[in-house]
Amino acid sequence: MKCPKTNNVCYGSKELDLLSEISSRLMMSSSSHEELYPILQYLCEYLEAESAMFTIYDKDKETAFIEVAYGLNKVQQGRGNYKKGEGIIGRVIEMAQPVVIPKISKSNLFLNRTKAQLVSDGEELTFICVPIIIEGTVEGTLSVTRKYNPNIEFEEDKRLLSIIGGLIDQAAKASKKHRAEVDSLKKENTELQSQLTGEKKNPINMVGNSGKMQDVYSLIKMVAPTQSTVLIRGESGCGKELVAEAIHAASNVSKKTLIKVNCSALPDSLIESELFGHEKGAFTGADQQRIGRFELAQGGTIFLDEIGDLPLTTQVKLLRVLQEREFERLGGSKTIKADVRIVCATNRNLEQAIEDGSFREDFYYRINVFPIFIPSLKERQNDIPILVDHFIAKFNLKNGTKIKRITTSALDMLMVYNWPGNIRELENVIERACILSVDGVIQSHSLPPTLQTAESSGTQSIGGLSFFVEKLERQLIREALVSTKGNVTKAAQQLKITERMLGTRIQKYNIEAWRFKLKE
Repeated sequence: MKCPKTNNVCYGSKELDLLSEISSRLMMSSSSHEELYPILQYLCEYLEAESAMFTIYDKDKETAFIEVAYGLNKVQQGRGNYKKGEGIIGRVIEMAQPVVIPKISKSNLFLNRTKAQLVSDGEELTFICVPIIIEGTVEGTLSVTRKYNPNIEFEEDKRLLSIIGGLIDQAAKASKKHRAEVDSLKKENTELQSQLTGEKKNPINMVGNSGKMQDVYSLIKMVAPTQSTVLIRGESGCGKELVAEAIHAASNVSKKTLIKVNCSALPDSLIESELFGHEKGAFTGADQQRIGRFELAQGGTIFLDEIGDLPLTTQVKLLRVLQEREFERLGGSKTIKADVRIVCATNRNLEQAIEDGSFREDFYYRINVFPIFIPSLKERQNDIPILVDHFIAKFNLKNGTKIKRITTSALDMLMVYNWPGNIRELENVIERACILSVDGVIQSHSLPPTLQTAESSGTQSIGGLSFFVEKLERQLIREALVSTKGNVTKAAQQLKITERMLGTRIQKYNIEAWRFKLKE
């Protein structure tokens, strides 16, 4: 039976089937929490909705969290936190009443915290949210996002969602219990870590909450108060300098100077003078005394970046500084004590450099006291959304742009890219996209061609593998016939197939071999 309003199969006539299916799943399942996702999937299929989500309200934190969602990825779900009274979901919880936003793109109340699409295929979307009330108390919400249809009465959707919300109240209780148990375990784990390592805080100059970055933060916290030499390793652009800054900021000499030296940027003839200084007349052009970087860093920290590029002669002198904590200026005889914390960094494979003879093994063991490996961006892709938000805020302030958000499709492109240039490349991409945006939104087309996909650029291939194989085969046959001036026998020999096989393919592709003889 077709609905006179939508001209589609009337989902109202199948409502009992839907409710029966949901009830059966909840009763037969040993864990009602596990059935929430398929329930939302069925709901979206029956309503022809784009997405649906189920939130749990935490009274202690006065915040609703997305427990399960259909049509949203994990990153989007992680953003879905709503304070009581905040946004549509927060208002539904506060008022304990359903709310319908017919056109979300035109609503100031719709926060779009998940950063999902506000329109679908150019069509407006409607957001419908109802409270889940258990024993007179709002325990969460159930909501769907569907294409706007002026012929549909929203009361029908609100009624159906309210019924389903009532059916899954047991799932809500199970989910709430599950969350409470997880939070309790996390709290106990945090308390144990605090007892062992003290209060855990992320460095203020670094962005990222992934597990691998938390490991890095823990290492920074442990080594910062010591005087041990640190070797920071990782690919170019992954943030080694930020780690050095974080170590200095958390150290006991944080109020002293942090001197940075890029060893690869200094010529071999000047690097010793830069590091240790020189006396007047020490060499041609030394017309006055120069204080080196180690002296400038006295009492503080010196950061030797790209230490793998140091020449062997300089490695020998630095080895003495590391062992004896003293040095002399070039051309001088006075021994100067090096009261300085040394932090090194490199993106080179030092073990391979030792085998090649370009890096001293004894020097390696002196700087490799406390190594910290920085994960590449492709190893910490969960940090991309928070990094994107950070860079958007940074360039809004720096360049005066007014970027409000990034579209889901654009963020998905960032999430699947390999990032050979790591965070530095991501920063450049976001800065470019902020400049190109004309509507305060970073779209897929604002990203560089290197990130574009067939889907985002609208250049999907027509035809499958067979289509392209046949296309290539036809081209090779034509080229062979051209080079042999239409001689099928010679063309078959050139293609390394039998004359019969070539004849079959010529017939298949309707190639008129005799025409190529005219090209003599």
